Amino acid sequence: MKRFFVILLLFFVVFSFYAKEKKQVVISVNGKRIGITTIMKRNMPFVSSREICNALGGHFYFNPKNMKLELKFNSGKLKFTARNQFVVQTIKNIVSVFQLPLSTLQIKNDVFIPLLYSKKYLTAASNKYFNIELSDKHNEIIATIASEPISEFDIFSLQTEEKFNGTQLVFNTTKPVYKFSRSIINNQLIITIASAKIDPHILDNFKPTGFIKSAELIPLNRGTYQFTFKLKSGYAGADIFYDEESSSLLVSIQNKSVQPKEINFADEISRWQFDAIVIDAGHGGKDPGARGVTGINEKDINLSIALKLGKLVEKYLPSVKVYYTRTTDKFVELYKRGKFANDVNGKLFISIHCNSLRKKPSKTRGFETYLLRPGKTDDAIKIAEYENSVIELEDNPHKYQTLTNENFILVSMAHAAYMRYSEKFSEILTQKLSSRISIPSRGIKQAGFYVLVGASMPGILFETGFLSNKKDEAYLKSKSGQNKIASAMFEAIKSYKSYYENAIKSEL
Repeated sequence: MKRFFVILLLFFVVFSFYAKEKKQVVISVNGKRIGITTIMKRNMPFVSSREICNALGGHFYFNPKNMKLELKFNSGKLKFTARNQFVVQTIKNIVSVFQLPLSTLQIKNDVFIPLLYSKKYLTAASNKYFNIELSDKHNEIIATIASEPISEFDIFSLQTEEKFNGTQLVFNTTKPVYKFSRSIINNQLIITIASAKIDPHILDNFKPTGFIKSAELIPLNRGTYQFTFKLKSGYAGADIFYDEESSSLLVSIQNKSVQPKEINFADEISRWQFDAIVIDAGHGGKDPGARGVTGINEKDINLSIALKLGKLVEKYLPSVKVYYTRTTDKFVELYKRGKFANDVNGKLFISIHCNSLRKKPSKTRGFETYLLRPGKTDDAIKIAEYENSVIELEDNPHKYQTLTNENFILVSMAHAAYMRYSEKFSEILTQKLSSRISIPSRGIKQAGFYVLVGASMPGILFETGFLSNKKDEAYLKSKSGQNKIASAMFEAIKSYKSYYENAIKSEL
């Protein structure tokens, strides 16, 4: 009887939680309202992929063995996996893999997807664009689906959104648009688009926001159009580019008040001399990192290589001060690593890690160098997801912002002054390692690592090899292997120092 009451109590706790968190997305199709089962998590609506598929006129297939749900439409199909961040999109036999900022949810035999982040993929696959009203009404979130397919025009809709760092215009497209230009004259942003068919009613429901006062569309000649946006004061400039992932032409109008200060090398010459590096041994303490084929912990290899590298710099480059984020087996939160690097005014940040696959042993081997940019490959995204997962061990994991495209715009702005130096060091490092160690190179890649976000200086995340591979693991845990890696990394730092100092002189 006691066990029964405990179970009953748990049921009411869980039920009251979901009742509190539950809202409903209502989809309007030609005036007909269709309720979609919705769960709110992190203030984000997650919707039943089965129900939204039906509302969009598609069909679905569910595989209960691996919890995959495939949505099929006339224009394409999408595949979502429960408790996973990846969506597989197939359109005209072209298969693409994208990463959602949040993992999907599993609720019984259904996969619940984050609606706002999944909208562009649903639009592309169903060929039915829908607009989402974020303002709640009677505990509802209203989504309106276009009654007609969107393929009649190359650019079929325009949205404007006010962001933390400015205002964003989103031209939704049905095909790539590459012929465009932008200029700002007398507080007017002029966007000219050529070789594209634009919906003449695209501004009918346009709502100015942020820096935009008003908008006007003028057809210039066949296939060429001009948008004129009157701007409010306070903007710093505007950029335009075509984003293939979202099939959108994006225009960002930057806020002057949040622009990063330009580096003035003439003000403090000594401030920019290459006099300090920060070596970050990944993981540590209660976070062992990856585990090798023979059971060795990644955190131990990372620390050993970091200390060996630091000693070489201290001995042969005495003018360069070496700072370590850790010199012992202790846990250091990701944000503290970047903050520490900034506090000591580092000129280069190197985060040392080891890679691994779930399958052990595996044939995959090699070292990789990562830059801080949105991940473009499935493997890169998975590695970033794994390295970032350490925040779950921290006392306050909620302080980290999700690395969405919007936040990457902010990160890119902050790191723009350092990116060419990060790229150059990556090139030198790859070259030195390739000629000095027996672990093969897997190239220079890009992904979103929180540890790199915090360090305001040139920096890379270096994956020394795969602990899930017997050859790589044997090399990485041996003293000779670690010495050769540290030596090659030191040679890269020495060559980079010469490049950096010459580059700084040319800036003055």
